[in-house]
Amino acid sequence: MNLFNSALGKNITFVRPAYFIISGFSGIPNIKYYYVFLCFVYIVSVLGNTVVMAVIYLDHNLRTPKYIAVFNLAFVDLLGSSALVPKLLDIFLFNHRYISYNNCLTFLFFCYTFLSMQVLNLVALSYDRLIAIMHPLHYHVKVTHRFMLSLIASFWVFIITVDLAAVGLLTRLSFCRSVVINSYFCDHGQIYRLACNDYTPSYVLAKFLTALILWIPLSFIMLSYLCIGYALSKVATAQERFKAFKTCTAHLSLVAIYFIPILITFTMSSGIHPNARIINLSLTSIFPPMLNPIIYVLQTQEIKVSVKRILNIRIESKVKVNKVFMK
Repeated sequence: MNLFNSALGKNITFVRPAYFIISGFSGIPNIKYYYVFLCFVYIVSVLGNTVVMAVIYLDHNLRTPKYIAVFNLAFVDLLGSSALVPKLLDIFLFNHRYISYNNCLTFLFFCYTFLSMQVLNLVALSYDRLIAIMHPLHYHVKVTHRFMLSLIASFWVFIITVDLAAVGLLTRLSFCRSVVINSYFCDHGQIYRLACNDYTPSYVLAKFLTALILWIPLSFIMLSYLCIGYALSKVATAQERFKAFKTCTAHLSLVAIYFIPILITFTMSSGIHPNARIINLSLTSIFPPMLNPIIYVLQTQEIKVSVKRILNIRIESKVKVNKVFMK
């Protein structure tokens, strides 16, 4: 218990700074162009995810368990981008690097909540593909609307709970030395390392959550695709195997976009330059929300058909209205 006294004990006075300073990049000329680029990425992300949500909402044919998860992914991407990018632009493009203590913890909570939900959405979509290919006859029994809604709701409750716990532990730390956060946002790991009292509980929780929200989901997704590959190897013809695997390409693309930069950062963490780390992690946070809707529109046949159907209905209605006015 003594290990946690400094973090969880009562009647302890904690030294909390009035503000933190987000350092961002160091020694890179014309870095403002990078933030302008992030602004463009954010606009595309907002438009793309709004379109995907609108298409799923308007087309009753897409009211399936799979597209409940896709809708939630677009929703999380939209919120995640909106939580991170505008604040990031305010900090660096307009040089407002000072952020108050409470605002920093709030910023941290929302960023980590939405980034973590992106991963768990990929798990939900991975399970959907696993059951669809390995148990196609039982798919509609095992993956129902109620099941998918319950799964996603449980993910939300879990993520909000553990992120609140992480923020709560940070409030039990004293900051009596530096207040400079060497990152591009209020990074949990960078903050607790600034503490001048024992930050072991925050360190242990960070390692636990990294395994729980990153490595275990990645392991599940990889295992599910091994099972899918084994199931497809038993399919009679190559054409049928390709047709079944094609339904997974959009999801696999999202997994690669999200996990590959993170894996590179983690495996090269000791030798990677701080600027390279910031670029890698910032792109990992911002690029998937932009690319996810593009990938789903381009690689998912149902959404392409739905978009064409909605556009045709709009065009036909406009033609009818014009004919009425001409008469």
